[in-house]
Order: sequence, then structure tokens, then C-alpha cells
Amino acid sequence: MRIAIVGTRGIPAGYSGFETCAEELGTRLVARGHEVTVYCRSHHVTYPETTYRGVNLVKLPTIRNKYLDTLVHTALSCLHLIFGRHDLVLMFIVGNAPTILIPRLFGLPVVLNVDGLDWQRDKWPRPAKHYLQWCERLAGRLANTVVTDARVVQEYYRQRYGRKTRLIAYGAEPRPGSPDGTLQRFGLRPRDYVLYVGRLVPENCAHDLVEAFERLDTDMRCVIVGDAPYATEYQRQLRARASDRILFTGYVFGQGYWELINNAYAYVFPPQVGGTHPALIEAMAAGNCVIVRDTPANLEVVGDAALPFSGQRPTESLAERLRQVIDDPHLVEHYAGRARNRIAARYSWETVTDEYEALFRSLLDG
Repeated sequence: MRIAIVGTRGIPAGYSGFETCAEELGTRLVARGHEVTVYCRSHHVTYPETTYRGVNLVKLPTIRNKYLDTLVHTALSCLHLIFGRHDLVLMFIVGNAPTILIPRLFGLPVVLNVDGLDWQRDKWPRPAKHYLQWCERLAGRLANTVVTDARVVQEYYRQRYGRKTRLIAYGAEPRPGSPDGTLQRFGLRPRDYVLYVGRLVPENCAHDLVEAFERLDTDMRCVIVGDAPYATEYQRQLRARASDRILFTGYVFGQGYWELINNAYAYVFPPQVGGTHPALIEAMAAGNCVIVRDTPANLEVVGDAALPFSGQRPTESLAERLRQVIDDPHLVEHYAGRARNRIAARYSWETVTDEYEALFRSLLDG
């Protein structure tokens, strides 16, 4: 099969779960004998080569704007790929749904991974939310197959649009690796900090962790890893609360990211919207004791392998959970083992690749 992947920033992965999925899935499909091309945004991907681990890279420009960046690049990618040799298109992000028309008009089947319910994110103004809801309806009409990453999102599409979707979650695998000096650079000690990783946008709720941690009497530190190209006022207010105990590192990728995850005492996951978050399952794969907001999507992922806190009273509930794990190292080890076992059983990248490969074959055979 010859597969084109569009809609992400590109690979090597260096921003979000979409890019990680494109890299992990694309490289595994290549290893199985398929030809894969990933379309990259030229201002995001600085990797100089035209191939990465066997995956072909096509770098195209776009309009660097919060609302147009993704859509314009995906449209250009679709126009470019119709002149290539592809059997099928895998597209990410529901907001790209209008561009499905381009490959479909040229006879190419399209699989659209819609991710979570993007219109629920606080970063979008009302017109953008309406556009994304329109794209949800459009996705079911234009894509050959819509992929959702969580049962709660799958059920949403069934109830609201009468659309049957394919459930394929994201994957994760532990990467112990060797230390690269990241802990030393930030003045951290192993097993002496609570960790958050994610974009610093309101719906990811890093502020809930900061407010809860400020209530604790502990020598441990709270490490906030991440940034965002937008939501500057939110970030300013959040970073103003930095202290000796609360550290903001900015983006950390690659080996440094895994060094931070592998050495954390506990991992806090407070986002209130979205489906299966790659950061959550990666933290579990690394054997972290996870404290997670009790949204249906989050609870679907963690099962009984994490400690939930209440989204109805997040600051108080999260502070209680943090006190509980800080005071009880045996509880931390117990949930770390549960998390590791759950990811190994349910969320391996090889299993995810099996499911996508079977889906692609069924579309081409049908």
C-alpha cells in the first residue's frame, strides 16, 4: 500500500499526539513493506532530510495563523498528493474535513481521525466552534471511514450524527533510555517531583495543579512541562505563579521528555476535554502513578490503574490526592505497576498499527 498522511505538523514528532501517531504508525507501516509519505509544515519541521526512518517527507508552506495554519496546509497537501502515487489518505483533525473533497474527487479513499471533540476547547471563539461542529457533520459525509480514539467520542458521533465510526486508540511504549542531563539542567532529583506535561491552554487545566500544589506543605516540586503558540494571556497568568517549588520548563522533547517522565514521583493529568490523550498513556507506559481528572474519556483510558480526582471541585480534590500519594510511597508503587500493565495490554503501537493496516486493506479491497 502507498499511504499519504496529512493534517499534522509533520515528523519527526515534536509537538503533539498527532505527530507522534504519524511517526509511530508511519515507521511501522514502512517496516511492514508499505510506502508512506508524511506531509510536513515547513516552518515546524526543521529536520533537513527528505526521508525519516524510511518515511517520505514532503515539506510545504502554509499561512502562519491560529485559524488557517492547519487547514491551508492540509488543502495544499491534498492538492500535491493527487499528482503522486498513493492508494489511500490518512487525515488527522476534524477541522480539515472540507479538504477531504480533493482526494475523493480523484478516487482516493480517505480515513479521517477526528481525535476528540475539538469545539469544546476554550481556545476557540464562538465562530470557530460552530465551524468545527459543522466539520463533524461533514466528516461523516465525506470520509470513507471516521476514526475516533475513545468510546465516549464514538458514542457522541453515533448519537448526534447517526454515524458509525471505527475505534482506534493511540499507542504508547516505555522508553527508558539513558539520562541526557535534563534533571540536572532544571535542578531536579529523581522521584522528588510531581509532573505535568501538556500544552499550556485553559482546557488542559494546568492551573488546577498549580493551585492544588500551592496548598501542600511538602519539599517536593511541581514541574510543568509544555508551552503553546497561543493563549499568551493564560500563560502569563500561569507563569506568574512560578516559585522555588513550582517550575515551568517550557517544551521538552525527545530523550529529555522521557527522562522527566521516568523519574517523576507522580504524574498529574488534569485536562477536561478530549479523547485518548497520548501524554496520559505515555505516562502510564513509563510506570507512573497517575492522578487523573474524572472525565469519561480519561476514566475509559485508565480503568482502575490510576487515582481520579473530581472535576466538580478540582483544586480541593486534587490537593487531597496529592497529599495521599506524597504520604504513601507504597500506594505510588501499586498504581505505577497497574498503569504499566494496563498500557502493555491495551495500548501498544504494534496493536494500533495492526488495526490501521486492517482498516486500510478493507477499504482498498472493498
